Amino acid sequence: MIKYYVNDKNGGIAENDTFKKKCWIDLVNPTDDEVEDIVKFTGISEEMLKAALDEEENARFEVDDGNSMYIVDFPIIEEDESVYSYNTIPMAIIYNDKCIVTVSLKECAILKDFVRGRVKGIETIKPIKFLLTFFLRNASKFLLYLKQIDRASLRIQAELHRSMKNKELIELLELENSLVYFKASLSSNERVYIRLEKAEQIRENEDYQDLFDDVVIENKQAIEMCSIYCDVLSGTMDAFASVISNNVNSVMKMLTVITMIITIPTLIASFWGMNVQVPFASSGAWGFWIVLAISIIISAVAAFFIVKGTSKVNMRVAKPSKRKK
Repeated sequence: MIKYYVNDKNGGIAENDTFKKKCWIDLVNPTDDEVEDIVKFTGISEEMLKAALDEEENARFEVDDGNSMYIVDFPIIEEDESVYSYNTIPMAIIYNDKCIVTVSLKECAILKDFVRGRVKGIETIKPIKFLLTFFLRNASKFLLYLKQIDRASLRIQAELHRSMKNKELIELLELENSLVYFKASLSSNERVYIRLEKAEQIRENEDYQDLFDDVVIENKQAIEMCSIYCDVLSGTMDAFASVISNNVNSVMKMLTVITMIITIPTLIASFWGMNVQVPFASSGAWGFWIVLAISIIISAVAAFFIVKGTSKVNMRVAKPSKRKK
């Protein structure tokens, strides 16, 4: 998909039917024919236009024959079977003396805000300001999604406290993966911003310098929040893994006790079922009750010692060791 935008008389963004000098061209998953048309209109190489169409493309900066290209990652929300997950994909912003071109595989919510007039001061004739404004809004979008991830994590943890289910654990794992992707993308974007700081147009313009400082601050804040949330969620996953392990141990202990209680009477009954002379055989009906009582007593004693032994082991493991002076 290809769209052309220019500034209208009111200073907003309006869609245009064809290419116009000093316009903004938005390419979303373009076809080969659309890429060829843009190459003819703008003089930007096909390699540059297709660079961001690779989902694994790293954030970077490149200059080639008067064309400047910045590739950064922006966050997206993906829905899969009523489960939301967060990911990042690359976005290329290319500009020269003719136009500004943005290229991505999927539509970007930030660029939609530009078109809808939710972001003021967007001018297609000022590529550096366009670039810095996108970077600032991109860092803010990361912060917004990080807060959503944190709220979703707290909600899932509350559900896990009530009942341990695989669905909630999988959702937590998805959130943890999203934080890992965010952290990697934010760090890559930061390296691009460092390169941008050296641009003469930013150093010579005070307004651009202030805008760039805001970009750096927002991005660093997003990196710090992402690191904190990632550590907290990783610790939470480890804690729930320990809880699951403890629950399994408790179930196994109970099954062991039940097995001992059932095994001893079965063993005694097997002896009494043999065609040999056994004690209490001459007691008549009382022999059955005597054997049953003996079986119950032995089973109860065995179960008591098993439970007591496992409790002592758990206390020994949980007891902290004394520090050497």
